[in-house]
Amino acid sequence: MTYCCGLLVRDGLVMIADTRTNAGLDNVSTFRKLHVFERPGERVMGLASAGNLSISQAVVSLLAEGIENFDTGERETLLSAPTMFQGAQRIGKAIRMVHALYAAGLEESKLSFDVSFLFGGQIADGKLELYMIYAAGNSIMCTRDTPYLQIGEHKYGKPILDRSCTFETDLYDGLKIGLISMDSTMRSNLGVGMPLDVLVVRRDSLHAELNYRIEPGEPYFHDLRERWSAALRAAHNAIPRPPYRMQK
Repeated sequence: MTYCCGLLVRDGLVMIADTRTNAGLDNVSTFRKLHVFERPGERVMGLASAGNLSISQAVVSLLAEGIENFDTGERETLLSAPTMFQGAQRIGKAIRMVHALYAAGLEESKLSFDVSFLFGGQIADGKLELYMIYAAGNSIMCTRDTPYLQIGEHKYGKPILDRSCTFETDLYDGLKIGLISMDSTMRSNLGVGMPLDVLVVRRDSLHAELNYRIEPGEPYFHDLRERWSAALRAAHNAIPRPPYRMQK
């Protein structure tokens, strides 16, 4: 299992992904799930994955090497996509190609074709956008009304995003909220864990302002975890006890 979230606010984009992959209690590994495709000044894009690692790696490799377009003879990659929407379509096409190759074999092994992606970024002359792409290859786009998307083990981290994130949220406050969401998920699900990969893109900058890995024991994240736990305990203690009593 994994957890990835993306926040699209007025000033920019935040994407966060964990790196834990487990194939059983005694087979836990670390793999990058947030990939950055960048040509500074032209485009910057983040692609985060959840689900079966072999499937997601095959999709990412196809997008990096290119999918042959038989009409034009060109190889279509994310770095050559003319718009973010067409980039999302190329991701969907790559998913369907991998499905055609491996779905039958996975089914024979009683495994499901489980994969999903978050795709965010900006291409010159276009808008900063964030998409979620499903296992069928279809996608949805993030909007101002709900300025975040999640994939993987999302239920534990969703409440903090629902309560705290709006389109007007400051970019680095968005990063802080996303990290709290990630911490909440890690505390409730051992299948999600550090290190964490972080991407921050400021709107219209066309480069990664922050492309960073948070390692275990990193001082800021450790402090954030402790402060958030203390704040929750303080809030609980400050709320009066329920006035309800059993009626005799």
